[in-house]
This record gives sequence, C-alpha cells and structure tokens, in this order.
Amino acid sequence: MKNFKRETGGRTLVTVCGLFLIVLTLVIGVFLIVRGSGTFIQFHHSLTEFLFSTDFNPTDTEGVSGGTVGSAIFLLGTLETCGLALLIAVPFSIASAIFITEISPESGEKIFQPAIEIFVGIPSVVYGWLGMTTLIPFIRTAFNAPDSGYSVLAAGIVLSIMIFPTITTVSADAIRSVPQSYRAASYGLGSTRWQMIWHVVLPAALPGMLTGVILGLTRAFGEALAVSMVLGNAGKAATGILSSTASLTTKIAAQMGDTAAGGEYNMALWTMGLVLFIMSIISILLIHLISYRSKKKSGVTD
Repeated sequence: MKNFKRETGGRTLVTVCGLFLIVLTLVIGVFLIVRGSGTFIQFHHSLTEFLFSTDFNPTDTEGVSGGTVGSAIFLLGTLETCGLALLIAVPFSIASAIFITEISPESGEKIFQPAIEIFVGIPSVVYGWLGMTTLIPFIRTAFNAPDSGYSVLAAGIVLSIMIFPTITTVSADAIRSVPQSYRAASYGLGSTRWQMIWHVVLPAALPGMLTGVILGLTRAFGEALAVSMVLGNAGKAATGILSSTASLTTKIAAQMGDTAAGGEYNMALWTMGLVLFIMSIISILLIHLISYRSKKKSGVTD
C-alpha cells in the first residue's frame, strides 16, 4: 500500500510538472504573439517590410508611428553567426563524442566528458570577455579586419565554443545508448572498428545527435551578451565573415531598456523576440521530423 501511494504520488508530481512546462511554454508563446504582433496590428507595418527591408528607423514615441522596421540585417546577422558556429562546432563535437564513447571510453567518461561539461556552467560574459580581449586583437592583426576585429567570424568562434559542450554531451549520450548487440553484430560480420562506427553506430545514434545539434543551435539563437561583445552591433549588413553586423539578440539587448513602452521601436523589438521564438519552435519541429524519418527508414516504429 505504501509503495502504491509513493508510485501514485510520484506519477502525479511528474505529470503536474510536465503539464506546467507545457502551459508555461504556451503562455510565453501567446504573450510574445500578442506583444510582437503590435508592429503589424497597431502600427500597420507589413510582414514583407519587417523581414526583407534593411531600413530600420522606427519612432520612439508611444502611440506614434511613421518609422520603418526593416529587420533583414538583424535576421541575416543571426543566421550568419549561428550558421558559422554550427559549421565550426559540429565536426569537433561529433569527433569528441566518438572519442569519448568508442575510442577511449574509460578515460573519456571519467576525464574528457566531465571536463567538457564544466564549460556549460561558464557564464556567457566570460566567453565574451575572452573573445573581446584575445580573439578580437588576433583577428584584427592577422586578417587586417575592417572593423577592428569585431566580426561575424569572432561571433561564430565564440558561439561555437559555447555550444560545443552541449552538442558533444548529448551526442555522446546518444552514441552510448546504441545497444552493444549492434556493435557485436557488426564485428561478427567482419567490420573494422571504424566501419562499425561509421555504418552502424552513427546512423543508429543520428536522432539523438541531431537533438544535440538543435539544442546547441537554440542556445546560439538566444545568446546575446557574448555575441554583442564580439560582433560589434553595427547597423549594417555584413559584407563577409570579417565584417561587423548585428543580430536579433544583440539589437534587443542593446535597445530594449532605452525604448518607450508601447512605442513603435519597442514593438519592433518585441517582434524580433517573437521571430526568435518561432525560429526555435521550427528548429525543434524540424528535428522531430528528421528523427521520425530516420526511424521510419530504419524500420523502427513507436
């Protein structure tokens, strides 16, 4: 009877927590939709202008419209920095996860993975400060960067370091979850260790690894402080990876506290936040779609 009560209580607690998270996500989504749609409903700007125009000059007086809210520069800045970060981080993360789980599992689990996980807890301002004091001068000197070293390249490198632990840890867990029978069967068919890893383990672990990539990407989408310290927050489109620009998060972080509540400028920033939320939701839905297709292709069904 006592065990039954404990099991029922535990199940109830988990269910309540799960429902709370669902409700909280919905509330945040509704709040962002209500606030972010003010740019289009209250100030009558078009979605085309917001997404594709580079002219961002909204008014900053409550209830007064007449400015422009083109945010293409900030959208491109976000995609460029996050995309570059993924290009840098993913190969190193996957290679590290393979080393931890397949090449040297004992030392990897006891030494390498705990060392990587420490980086998750480092505050973003530390990454930004290190990037600003060491990486920016290096880029300025080595590449003669036009904007004193503040660039998409610097932001991409800093972001890649920040998302590297997340992708590596989740990928390692995904690879580790592949049944040992898969490995034994592969060896039994005469495969080498690398053939077993490449043709058996990685495809089986792909959905979990993609989850790690998405988690890293969503963190990169939402990072503001470290990026703003090395990107430059320039109100122009980047002409290359050595050029400075601005992203959605850096623009929101730099201006939200200085705009009039309910004004056109403030509403435009809320719309940027809504766009970030939608980008994260789309990313999560995409990873579920890829995971479903991967399971369907391999003949695994729920």
